[in-house]
Amino acid sequence: MCQLLGMNCNTPTDVTFSFAGFAQRGGRTDHHGDGWGIAFFEDRGARVFLDPGAAADSPVAALIRSYPIKSRNVISHIRKATVGQVTLENCHPFVRELWGRYWVFAHNGDLKDYAPRLHGHFHPVGDTDSELAFCWLLQELAKAHADVPPVAELTRTLRELLPQIARHGSFNMLLSNGSALWAHASTRLCHVVRQHPFASARLADQDLSVNFAEHTTPADRVAVIATTPLTSDEQWTPFAPGELRVFVDGARQVD
Repeated sequence: MCQLLGMNCNTPTDVTFSFAGFAQRGGRTDHHGDGWGIAFFEDRGARVFLDPGAAADSPVAALIRSYPIKSRNVISHIRKATVGQVTLENCHPFVRELWGRYWVFAHNGDLKDYAPRLHGHFHPVGDTDSELAFCWLLQELAKAHADVPPVAELTRTLRELLPQIARHGSFNMLLSNGSALWAHASTRLCHVVRQHPFASARLADQDLSVNFAEHTTPADRVAVIATTPLTSDEQWTPFAPGELRVFVDGARQVD
């Protein structure tokens, strides 16, 4: 299985601390060595880095760990290949345009007997079940809405669409259009919200800690979503099976 990392904030923030631990799972502290990727939203743009090598040894990942790119929405993925070859085109996250803005998607899990009919603008480049699911999801969103709807309306539509994919197997996913971050769990996901008063945290996969109070203001708020907790001394909240959570400005939105 693959692993996921997402970050949603109310002010542009770098993900270097979380990514430093997450990247170790890409071939060092875990076996997810079949490629990795990360996408940062910056205003209307999306800065994307992909590498079919192991994240723990990747020079590109080393750049990300040392280069504090600031973003309000970040999605990262480390891959253990189950469907599709170990190639660049099969690395997550995947990016497509819909309604004049970028959408970014990453998936952890396996979908069995999944062959949705694609008849619109969206078609996979690689041969993963994940990219196929992303294309179908955007196709159905485009059919349901003529233009980009509010976050709450998008969430209602996703609650109808995601179970149609998840019934084919495990479907843990992260999705963002730069305005919000949606996270769905079939098996494993968890999240933590960091806000004032900020404390220190230590990574679970690397001997590294940070005192967030030294790098933030009292108004800052950051939500981090991961397959399993990235730190050993914070209270992470697990998802229930089949649960969809949406985060805006670093806060979990409640229906």
